[in-house]
Amino acid sequence: MSKTLKIILLAVGGLVGLLILVAVVLLLFVDANAYKPQLEMAASKASGMEVHIEDRLEIGFFPSFHVTLSDVHIRNRGADIASAKEASLEIALLPLLHKEVRIGRIALKRPRISIERDREGKFNFEKPEEAGGTFPALDLAKVSLSDGTLLYADKQSGEGFEAGDCSLDVSRLRLSRGKSSDLLKYLSLTAEFACGEIRTKDFAASDLKFSVDGKDGVFDLKPVTMRIFGGQGLGNIRADFSGPVPLFHARYSLSGFRFEEFLKAPSPKKVAEGAMDFSANLSMQGKTANEMKRTTDGEFSLRGENLTLAGTDLDRELSRFESSQNFNLVDVGAVFFAGPFGLAVTKGYGFASIFQGSGGSSRIRKLVSDWKVERGVAQAKDVAMATNENRIALKGRLDFVNERFDDVTVALIDGKGCPKVQQKIRGPFRKPVVEKPSVLMSLAGPVLELLKQTRGLFDGGRCEVFYAGSVAPPK
Repeated sequence: MSKTLKIILLAVGGLVGLLILVAVVLLLFVDANAYKPQLEMAASKASGMEVHIEDRLEIGFFPSFHVTLSDVHIRNRGADIASAKEASLEIALLPLLHKEVRIGRIALKRPRISIERDREGKFNFEKPEEAGGTFPALDLAKVSLSDGTLLYADKQSGEGFEAGDCSLDVSRLRLSRGKSSDLLKYLSLTAEFACGEIRTKDFAASDLKFSVDGKDGVFDLKPVTMRIFGGQGLGNIRADFSGPVPLFHARYSLSGFRFEEFLKAPSPKKVAEGAMDFSANLSMQGKTANEMKRTTDGEFSLRGENLTLAGTDLDRELSRFESSQNFNLVDVGAVFFAGPFGLAVTKGYGFASIFQGSGGSSRIRKLVSDWKVERGVAQAKDVAMATNENRIALKGRLDFVNERFDDVTVALIDGKGCPKVQQKIRGPFRKPVVEKPSVLMSLAGPVLELLKQTRGLFDGGRCEVFYAGSVAPPK
């Protein structure tokens, strides 16, 4: 979310600034349409980008003096960055007598903003001279945006999103004069933002809404609400751009999201159902996504009760393990990674094949997946689930910085928390490996033959307790 906020602020701020520039130049001409090529040239020269006004320009005086630009396009290096079907700028008349331009309100209809980051980390709106340039001071009373679309693509990470049906209502926007590279440090605003739909390659969210109040580069977003996976999300974010390194802190909860909705995109076939709750409290800092991952601290939690897994009866399979020895704990362990953070671990791939078995279904009475994060590495605190007859637990670390499993072990445990069967996993998220020297494809891949039986299976002797958390053994 912090990255999305920065992109939105940069994109909207840049578009508003360029439209103001066009309007100021426009006031120097009597017959605006006759001089449209000169207007475009002047605006392009001043902005360092290509500004095109495809349709007519209009000047009106009622209900107040305003300039309307139709079908405006802004390009950089030949590619469209922003466009608006219509832009209307209200300008105070009296200050014009003193050669002062004072903008009262800017209204954008059907804007489309496309932001792209190349493999070298450069944004498509950046200019070579931008780092050493400065921007003028700006003070606006009102800015509105309706029926907007925002697209973002990051060629470095392969990530991106598309947001549609977006609106923005800014009641105060002030930008102090400063270096272009520190634009957010000098920005203050009060605004309401909403998007009807946001789509990524992994999931879709709807009804995103938040209020933002920012002064001199410190922005508070609260509350941030949206619907995702059939659940209601609620949170708040603080983004601080006032110092040399941006700081972020986010609290977020997703209540009652549906397990089957989480699995719908990667698996049209219904393989699970039930309601789950997710929460996170994270802080990070940095100018790039990699820096932010490396500095992430905090905790997150996943909880669920009375979940149903289709395709296999876990208790039946575990009861006849000794004779078959073909059941896969690692596949069952994938359930611990459901929800928002699990997309990075499982990549949302192949869930339909995880629970394909001899038929039947399984009831998970209780699931707990609590993690502590330090410097981008999540340590399992309390991770376990209980069926009607068995408990399965997990220990180890998830290295989100390097996208690796770090000594992760999934175990079938007895009533005392001692392991009866366990499997150790390590290596990249996309291609993890089991200890000595079996090879895994993906946690979310096809059925895997990876179970490792520990010594002394079911021997009833002493053991080192594997799990002593909150999930009680079956009665």
